Amino acid sequence: MATVLRYWVPVCAYAGLIFYLSSQPHPEEQLPSFVGLVSDKVLHVIEYAVLGALFHRGFRWGAGAAWRAWAVPLAVVCASLYGASDEIHQSFVPFRESSWLDWVADTVGAGMGAAAMARLAALWPMGSAPAESEPR
Repeated sequence: MATVLRYWVPVCAYAGLIFYLSSQPHPEEQLPSFVGLVSDKVLHVIEYAVLGALFHRGFRWGAGAAWRAWAVPLAVVCASLYGASDEIHQSFVPFRESSWLDWVADTVGAGMGAAAMARLAALWPMGSAPAESEPR
């Protein structure tokens, strides 16, 4: 149970934050002003890079040994599917648009985040979870 809480609650919480922001007709009003200076696609890449990294973390250390080898592709697929569902959701929100290009940016970001997390995971001794490699 502690594994579920440690590795999967952050995924669900972050996905909930994405859903909340997607439900807002004017999300830019709830974000820092400098965010408006950055391209929409770049924001999608960054947003889903975090989700991809969190999914990778969950599959790598929170889903058992059988899933570990598939952590990167599973993270990308899950984050991409969530991005697609988010675009569908946005199509029903007043003043929001749904775009397949946003979904592509989501998927690219998910791949970047999952790959970055996999690279970081390779730096920990024997591929163990970060907290497990710390002295107790």
